[in-house]
Amino acid sequence: MMRSFALAAGLSLSVLALSIGGSGTAIAAPAFPTPLPEETLPSVAKLPAQWPASWVLIHDFRFMSIVDGRIAVVDTADPVRPLKGLVRAAQFANMLVSPDRGEIYTAETFYTRLSRGERTDAITIWDMATLEPKGEIVLPGGKRQQSVTYPHLFQFTNGGKWALIANFTPAQSVTVVDLAARKILNEIDLPGCAQIYPTGERGFTSLCADGSAFSVTLDEKGAAASSKTVLKVQDIDRQPLFGTPAIVGKTAWFVSFYGMVQGFDLSGTVIRPLPGSFSVGSAEGGQPEWRPGGWEVIHADAAGRLYVLMSPYGKEGSHKDGGTEVWVVDPVKKARVQRIALKGQSVAIAVTREEQPHLVAARADGVVDVYDAGTGAFVRTLGANVGANPIMITVPR
Repeated sequence: MMRSFALAAGLSLSVLALSIGGSGTAIAAPAFPTPLPEETLPSVAKLPAQWPASWVLIHDFRFMSIVDGRIAVVDTADPVRPLKGLVRAAQFANMLVSPDRGEIYTAETFYTRLSRGERTDAITIWDMATLEPKGEIVLPGGKRQQSVTYPHLFQFTNGGKWALIANFTPAQSVTVVDLAARKILNEIDLPGCAQIYPTGERGFTSLCADGSAFSVTLDEKGAAASSKTVLKVQDIDRQPLFGTPAIVGKTAWFVSFYGMVQGFDLSGTVIRPLPGSFSVGSAEGGQPEWRPGGWEVIHADAAGRLYVLMSPYGKEGSHKDGGTEVWVVDPVKKARVQRIALKGQSVAIAVTREEQPHLVAARADGVVDVYDAGTGAFVRTLGANVGANPIMITVPR
């Protein structure tokens, strides 16, 4: 103990000696800069009431912690601070956004013990300016479909006044929700059919396991007023379609696992296949061949051009592997008009509604890249800063 005290005393004297100049006077301590002003807490900024056209919503599924999924609000034009905010999207959530109402909707599932216990399904309503929750609608029965997210498990109908939610128990059905009144209206059985594509003014269509489609018209109370099956809208064995189409007005453009594009008219009460499917094209260098691949594999710009995520490593089972190029297709000419090489293997693509639109690509490594949709030139990377597993990109309309 005495040795430790002596050592400490010696060090103190040494420091004191160093602080005294040769004249025996103390050297003044260096001046420090003016301290920063005190920050007022809490300090929370609001987002603009009308989001710029460069903003998108990116679903971060968070595969390593699915109960902690979230939706990222991202400015694709900001290379410094692209992440503008987050809303929760828990447990295999689905998302919708309504700029007209200024609201984001997340269909979520919660358990009283985080990952077990009593289950509650609900639609959470978020304010687009504050990203604060402003209400919720509890869904009955604990039956909301929980799967890796697809946009067509949660859709608007009736001019955006209602929402349609896919259920799976494993019986399949659709719950009709009045968003304005914050209440459940009805439930529609869907034996052997899945996905939700809004049809007509107040209805929807689903694709069925036998290759048919099932269209439902809803009455003013959200019940089924009429329904019709349309046979053989796709060849399940030879040309199975990806479940997420590009929507252009009231036309849904689907692409198959093998690169065939098929259009459907959704303007009437019953889905109508458009005549003349066509190929996205072919190219040398495929190992073994070019095929569409990814999670959000096809998108459209405001002019109606289609963007398809393509991989040169296409084979049986590669349809979710992502792609390294985007092929741009003119559905009127039924021809490919452009190829865009990507910086890395990407799993989701979308095109903004800016005057000069940009192609946004979410990569398998979590990086989000931005390209000029007109020229295909690389513009910027947003890095891996907006989400751990960005698998879907939504462009507010």
